[in-house]
Amino acid sequence: MKKKVLLMYCFALFAFAFSCKEAPQSEVIMVSAEEMQELLELEDIQLVDVRTPEEYETGFIEHSQNIDYMSPTFDEDLTKLDKTKPIMVYCKSGGRSGKCSKKLKDAGFIKVYDLEGGITKWEFEGNEIKTIQ
Repeated sequence: MKKKVLLMYCFALFAFAFSCKEAPQSEVIMVSAEEMQELLELEDIQLVDVRTPEEYETGFIEHSQNIDYMSPTFDEDLTKLDKTKPIMVYCKSGGRSGKCSKKLKDAGFIKVYDLEGGITKWEFEGNEIKTIQ
């Protein structure tokens, strides 16, 4: 009888120990323009420009989608993105994308990248931007 109780106790302890493991936490990874270029070539990344539509029209990074951080539907728009795919965000200089990155991390996105210095630094370093024609 003691063996059965001891065995049940060990099983319960084992089950408790493994059920309390924390889920892997995502982190926000700041990347330079050069690192971003490499990541875009290597990974299937969701690229999101969080500037206003007016700012987006003046120039954007190719293959990006515009989700305005200032929009009242911003949080709802984020739910349409795939949490299991890496996501990279940028804005003009890094302020809005930093806030967005935190929201994405808190929402459970697995891998979040934030372009350091935003599109301003991207363009300053000689990278191409597209315009709506």
